[in-house]
Amino acid sequence: MRVILAEEGFNGIWKGALPTLIGYSIQGLFKFGLYEYFKDYYSTMAGEENSVKYRGLIWLAGSASAEFIADIGLCPMEMVKVKIQTSPAGTWPIAFLPALRKMQEMKAETRFPFGSVVPLWSRQIPYTMAKFFFFEKVVSVFYTYVFTQPKSSYPKTTQLGITFASGYIAGVICAIVSHPADSIVSLLGKAENKGKGFGTIASEFGYYNLFTKGLGPRIIMIGTLTGLQWWIYDTFKTAFGLGTTGGK
Repeated sequence: MRVILAEEGFNGIWKGALPTLIGYSIQGLFKFGLYEYFKDYYSTMAGEENSVKYRGLIWLAGSASAEFIADIGLCPMEMVKVKIQTSPAGTWPIAFLPALRKMQEMKAETRFPFGSVVPLWSRQIPYTMAKFFFFEKVVSVFYTYVFTQPKSSYPKTTQLGITFASGYIAGVICAIVSHPADSIVSLLGKAENKGKGFGTIASEFGYYNLFTKGLGPRIIMIGTLTGLQWWIYDTFKTAFGLGTTGGK
């Protein structure tokens, strides 16, 4: 953050904001919606008894399946965002539409629109599996050991507060799990890494740096964003009388 402010000023913080908004909106729509579908689908396949016994595996399978599809929707916008953010000043359009057109025109070089989908899967699928699994686990712990009355006896504001807290805790875990792959995705967009393999980039950057560089701010950001994502999603669900996610 300090480097961006020093080199590009306050406007540098907003580089790539529009493709980020579009991409993660598409991804979120598919991720949360398909998670509910796949969770129900795998629970039905497992049967009533096994769906309870192996619910952790069902959460993992459902979230991985949903994220696999969601990342295909995210990938083009993520590639545009990374290229905008990592290109040296003056070498690439900053505005969304010109940047998108140039990505398409130079697709042989940029590998647009799905050239980064494999590293994106390697980052996002473990991230989402952790997010959904630990969210469900933390919610379960809250309603088992802290809020011990039937879930329906608590007002919606309390249930949504539990949702946010559970999402924040899950987000911290997600940030740690996905950080190395996220670093690789960002490094792939830099001009000096053109044509290099994942292993070469990781070796040059340093494996310790892959796991630790920028992790602190990422934990704060992802924890907050994940808590808000779950809160918004459950607020939407309660508005339609569906109830909050997880718990008894």
